[in-house]
Amino acid sequence: MKILVTCPPMLGMIDNFRPIFKERGIQLTTPDIVQTLPVSELTKIVPEHDGWIIGDDPATREVFQAGRSGNLRAAVKWGIGIDNVDFDACKDLNIPITNTPDMFGMEVADIAVGYLIALARETFEIDRAVRRGEWIKPRGVSLSKKKVALIGFGNIGQNTAKRLLAMNMDVISYDPYYINDETMPDVSFETWPNRIEEADFIIVTCSLSDTSYKMINSDIFEKVKKGIRIVNVGRGPIIDELALENALISEKVYSAALDVYEVEPLPMDSMLRSHPRCIFGSHNSSNTSDAVERTSLQAINKLFEFLDV
Repeated sequence: MKILVTCPPMLGMIDNFRPIFKERGIQLTTPDIVQTLPVSELTKIVPEHDGWIIGDDPATREVFQAGRSGNLRAAVKWGIGIDNVDFDACKDLNIPITNTPDMFGMEVADIAVGYLIALARETFEIDRAVRRGEWIKPRGVSLSKKKVALIGFGNIGQNTAKRLLAMNMDVISYDPYYINDETMPDVSFETWPNRIEEADFIIVTCSLSDTSYKMINSDIFEKVKKGIRIVNVGRGPIIDELALENALISEKVYSAALDVYEVEPLPMDSMLRSHPRCIFGSHNSSNTSDAVERTSLQAINKLFEFLDV
């Protein structure tokens, strides 16, 4: 039996998991991947395997059809986001598949709040200046009583809200799928984009869907308060990057921290790279050794159940 792993965080700790596969006599394939494999390569390699632990690869109908014509019998999407996976194709092709929900809400929330603090106090600007031999003292903004528009109130959003409330911030959340059970009575819930003009910060934690695609666009930037700061730890295409570039140039948006992008890795010719008040991540907010281990073990166990090994 052969299993393919294409998830970069899991691949980064793959030696921790090799004994699990070895004791069952399973051959493990671990390609050298920066972020994802293209469809052209996936259609060649996936059919050679019985199981597939998927990262952010384009797991399209074409790929699953190729897999089904070969040896593929089951798959697991590593992590929470499933926008890159055609679950309908798996259903049609009778390929069992699932993901690993609620695995790293705390870790992503930590990064979201870390970015928030960095934008508020401009610690990234200070770091860059000190490296150049300068000694700047930018005047930041206090966080207490500032308003955060929190987009998404799933596991990541809820963990983020707890941290924001602990810092005495006001939280307005937007999530059409969340049923308010009043476990966090200090959070206000609104329909997007009501009250967005009140926000001092926007934090994106939601998944990508037809309704969230480019939901932060030029129309929204017209509504927001001048000088707003934006954090995105959800999915890149939730923000229209061209509109964000224009809003940064006009200073309607003062600064932005992005862990995810419309195209990943971020293209070298992206205008965002030239903006001094941007912080960049590498779609890495969930990547701690603790989170990777527990998520990978769950992915392995779920795949083994599907494959009956």
